[in-house]
Amino acid sequence: MTPRTATPGPAVDGLAASLDVDQFRRSGYLILPGFLPDDLVDRIRPEVDRWVDEGLRAQSIQCSIDPDTHGVPQVLELEMPAHGELITHPPLMAVLTRLMGPSFAFHHLHSDRQEPERPGKAWHHDYEQQPQTDRTYTMIHTLHYLDGLDADTAQLVVLPGSHLEVAEKDARAATGTDSLPGEVVIDRLPRGSTVVLHSALFHARRALPGGGGRDRYFIDASYCQAGIQWPQVKPYWRASLTRARELGLGASWPDLFDERHFSGFQRPAE
Repeated sequence: MTPRTATPGPAVDGLAASLDVDQFRRSGYLILPGFLPDDLVDRIRPEVDRWVDEGLRAQSIQCSIDPDTHGVPQVLELEMPAHGELITHPPLMAVLTRLMGPSFAFHHLHSDRQEPERPGKAWHHDYEQQPQTDRTYTMIHTLHYLDGLDADTAQLVVLPGSHLEVAEKDARAATGTDSLPGEVVIDRLPRGSTVVLHSALFHARRALPGGGGRDRYFIDASYCQAGIQWPQVKPYWRASLTRARELGLGASWPDLFDERHFSGFQRPAE
């Protein structure tokens, strides 16, 4: 299927112009209810099923853990047409431009169908810097919830303002997913909603008490502001950027998949 891309226009520009940039700078997140169009959600969802059910996600994890043995995954997430389209979705590009300026790069993509019995994920942040020294440049994680969030799905919990701290990713991990003073629980979102996080914002996935519920369709697409060389989290990052260029995903954003933005793969600190 050939990726279909919406044409930027007044609606896109109006959305970007309406963003509360000051709020993002203060709190470290923005909620965009129903941000993704139904047509795009309808095409991404079966790709997520394929990614999980055919073992492609598991293979990509193995390639990240043991690149010397496994090399580059058989299929990259961005090679699936709707996933590739999501990365450069024009309204998303407009939002990122408003928050980071005109030059930024695609960092990575994670796609998953999280089963209801999966344990929560402890408090952490995802700002790529080793060691953690400053927050001069912005990195953003866009969290896309294809089916939204409700009483039958795990919650997203964020700690407003924590992106202003300079702390290691796991500085609050000892608290697990316990409630923290000042936290905000995000548990009611319509289909196709997106939460834009400053990557240094502490957040957690809090499982439902007692388990149960339904699958949580989730895609995390990450981007970083130009100006420094960022460490990469996937050892096959060069292959991903090369493939994105080959597919023409960055036709309107020639800087988006440029390798010059990155210093290379760095294994997570033990």
